[in-house]
Amino acid sequence: MSLIGKEVLSFNASAYHSGTGQFIEVSDENLKGQWSIVCFYPADFTFVCPTELEDLQNQYDELKKLGVEVYSVSTDTHFTHKAWHDHSDAISKLRYVMVGDPSQKISRNFEVLDEESGLAQRGTFIVDPDGIVQAAEINADGIGRDASTLVGKVKAAQYVRNNPGEVCPAKWQEGSETLKPSLDLVGKI
Repeated sequence: MSLIGKEVLSFNASAYHSGTGQFIEVSDENLKGQWSIVCFYPADFTFVCPTELEDLQNQYDELKKLGVEVYSVSTDTHFTHKAWHDHSDAISKLRYVMVGDPSQKISRNFEVLDEESGLAQRGTFIVDPDGIVQAAEINADGIGRDASTLVGKVKAAQYVRNNPGEVCPAKWQEGSETLKPSLDLVGKI
């Protein structure tokens, strides 16, 4: 069952805010009132995960300009996130929130929990200011994600939200033409 168009379910969790060096509490309410990216990954102190999280950090400034906050989530604790941040060259660069999900509730809510391993799958979700999931991507453990694609997806989601009745075609770029679905377009694209 797809989470697209559904509101994020309730959760509360402890997190390490790598930008401030502080432990904080995060809930589903933090995902409201702004655009959010929730990026699940299997585990701290692994191999593909630090490359993905560093890549996401490389896009963080651009995402912040778009009004997006980033939350990375694994089933590790917030303490483990801090230890990883303190010992990894890649993770020490992060400035966004690293959410601990040892209860696995958030991973279950987003339907990315691998029940057999107890770890989250590589899931990325774009959540709008109402707390509604607008985009989702889930990859197998061995396939790292490309965070640069998130900037375009967020821009498209924001455009569609701000321009009811218009949709963004494949490979849409900010400023390019959109489509207005109507009977006149049926069979003409």
